[in-house]
Formats: sequence, C-alpha cells, structure tokens
Amino acid sequence: MRILLVRLRLIGDVVFTTPIIRALRRHHAGAHIAYLVEPSAAALLRGNPHLNDVIVAPRRGGARRLLDDLALARRLRRERFDLAIDLHGGPRAAWLTRASGAPMRIGYDMGWRSRIYTHRVPRSPDLFPRHSVLNQWDLLAPLGIGHCTPEHDPVEMTEDPAAAVRVTERLHAAGVHSGHRLVVVHVSAGNEFRRWPEDAFCAMIAALVERDPQCRVIVASGPSDAEAATRVTETARSRLTRPESLPPLLEWDLNELHALVARAAVYIGGDSGPLHVAATTETPIVALLGPTLAERSRPWRDSRLPSAMVDAGPLPCRPCDQRRCIPGDFRCLTRITPEQVIAAVEHLLR
Repeated sequence: MRILLVRLRLIGDVVFTTPIIRALRRHHAGAHIAYLVEPSAAALLRGNPHLNDVIVAPRRGGARRLLDDLALARRLRRERFDLAIDLHGGPRAAWLTRASGAPMRIGYDMGWRSRIYTHRVPRSPDLFPRHSVLNQWDLLAPLGIGHCTPEHDPVEMTEDPAAAVRVTERLHAAGVHSGHRLVVVHVSAGNEFRRWPEDAFCAMIAALVERDPQCRVIVASGPSDAEAATRVTETARSRLTRPESLPPLLEWDLNELHALVARAAVYIGGDSGPLHVAATTETPIVALLGPTLAERSRPWRDSRLPSAMVDAGPLPCRPCDQRRCIPGDFRCLTRITPEQVIAAVEHLLR
C-alpha cells in the first residue's frame, strides 16, 4: 500500500499531524508512507522513522507556483499512491490531493473541495474547545483507526545529531555550560494576537536571572521577529547586574531549536510552531496563551511531562478568530503578568 499525507503551511499544524504518521505505520507496517509539505516545515519530518519519503512543495508566487504545482502533480502521479489524506483542507492542498490520482482520497467536508475526496469527514469549528491533534485525527476514521491520547500518540520530531553538535558548540562559545540552568525564551508568534508584549518578556527574563545566578537565558525567534528578539535581548541585558547571564542573540534553524530546547531546563513561549516543537522534547514548558484555549493548543504529549498553561483567565472575547481585537487592547495577552510566568517557571523547576 502506498499512502500520501498532505499538510501545507504552518509548523505547529505539521507537528500536530505526527501522531497520525505513527498510527498509520502501526496499522500498515509494510506501507510506503510519503508526506507532502512546504519548505518551512520539512525539517520537522526528515528523519521521522515512520516515513519513507518527504516531498517538498515549493512555495513561490505567480506563474512559478503554477509551474511548480504542475511538475509536482506529475511526480505524484508517477508515485501511484493508493490513498491520499488531505490534512490541510486549503485549495492548494486539495488540488494536489486530487492530482495524486489516488483512488481513495480523504479530506474535510468543506464546500466545493468536498467533491475532490472519495471520503469526507466533518471538520470541527475553529473556535471549538477541542485539540487540533484530535481534529486532524478525525481523518483516520474512514480507515477504522480509533481513539488517540497524548500518552499513546504524542507529537514527535527526531533530533538531528549534526544540529545537536552545533548547538553544544555554540552554547559553549556563548559561555553556557552544563552547570548552568538553561532557559529558552521564544518571543515570536504567528500574529499579533499571540505575541506577549516585549516589556513583559524583558521584565520576566531579568527577574529569572537575578533570582538564580546559575540561570542562563537564550532568547530565540523566527526570522520575521528577529528585530523584536534583538530589542528584548538588549533591553533585558541593560537591566542585569550579570549581563553574561543573557548571551547575545543567536540564530537557530528548526533542527537546532529542537536540539536547544531538548537541553533546556524550561521552555517559555507563546502559542506558535516552536511551542509545539518544544512539546516533542521532555523539557518542561510554560505556554503563554492569548486568544487560544488550552483545550485546543496545549502541548500534546505525555501528561507526566510537566507543562504549565498561563493565560489571562476567562474573558468574554476569548477565544476569538484572531482577525480583529474587539476590545482593541489585546487584553488576553497584556493581562498575563511576568509574575505569573515566573511563578509557573519556578513551580516546574521544583
């Protein structure tokens, strides 16, 4: 049997599909399983022991996108897949699922795209308090694959040995050694609705470092938030009596970030892709949740691994569709205090 999985775009959503990969391998031990993904998330899947192939869909615009997709469609046809599962549901993912020529095609029951699939599954509403892993797991129902739990099917990402070596070398060069308590703070978020204020990050980092002489904080971000990460690092360092506790900003690719978090005492970050990459490690996690609910976005891993969800509490506008802040002040984020986050970190470290 030859199986194609299709999930484009966001890193966190690709992480959420990794339990499905393991489940398919468990139920179809001898199958050839391929995964079609865009470049930004491909590193998550390379090295996955349950996959036979990772196919990267170029993400270019205009006429080049059309040429890319036609070439990709021809490749998928040559692969002669028996089953294609569209884990995304967007127009491009649906078209590529159809272009694969697989006789069995599973996808969400969503408008005109429903006609593309031979088996259609209802899609849970975006704001429904149900975890994203379970929403995507629903697509396995036509295959008779049943219940999913984080203990039995956690998210996963295989550590890249070369990236792990690079991380060790770069930490050593930055003066961070095995005797230090390493804290990774990720300041990026997919949009402004998930981005904790920079001043709050600065206050939290300064307080953590001043309380623990062995604490070393590594600030990380995605490429689009590099300037914010620089500002947070420089401002926080200016407040420290021991600036060496906060090394200068370093850049990390996805494999390096995974290896870095795996070595940390705790990870702190908003509801974004890196949070869910962190969930593939055993490192304690403090998640800063703005408009999203813990029921939908909490780290999907064994409950015995420590995690803390920090939010602003019940608000009439939470959750929201993250298109317009109705109160206008992003209170779901601004009401999360540095003291709340510090308390969560200290609780996990104990």
